[in-house]
Amino acid sequence: MLAIPVLWSTFNLSKVNLPSILTNNGTAKAEENNEMSDLKVMVIDDSKTIRRTAENLLKKEGCEVVTAVDGFEALSKIAESKPDIIFVDIMMPRLDGYQTCALIKNNKTFKDTPVIMLSSKDSIFDRARGRIVGSTQYLTKPFTKEDLLGAIKEHAPAH
Repeated sequence: MLAIPVLWSTFNLSKVNLPSILTNNGTAKAEENNEMSDLKVMVIDDSKTIRRTAENLLKKEGCEVVTAVDGFEALSKIAESKPDIIFVDIMMPRLDGYQTCALIKNNKTFKDTPVIMLSSKDSIFDRARGRIVGSTQYLTKPFTKEDLLGAIKEHAPAH
């Protein structure tokens, strides 16, 4: 019983971000106070590199990430996972990003879900077409970590 008061008296709380949680080995680990934790983000892109890069970056920020290789796969995953924000590539096989966005926005359950278009195409025509189908924002590839996180902070619902 003496060990507990001694431990707490020598423990400097000023260096710990509270609340803290215990890791699997029983040691204290500071929980990040992150505005993006618990956000569900979907990344739809036929490029494995883009999907993995975005997924790793977003998971580090505390997001739950769901990925899909094209619009067809994405539609079933959207219905199942109900993401808070969706990033969709434009140039994909089977169902492109414009078609995918239009289908999402025409669904009464998901019409208010922010959809961010991702593309290497940067003409005014491409951006206008994205707006016509209901996209919230248009990011040009290659995008930066700041671009991705900025879009989430601006458009994702607060948790």
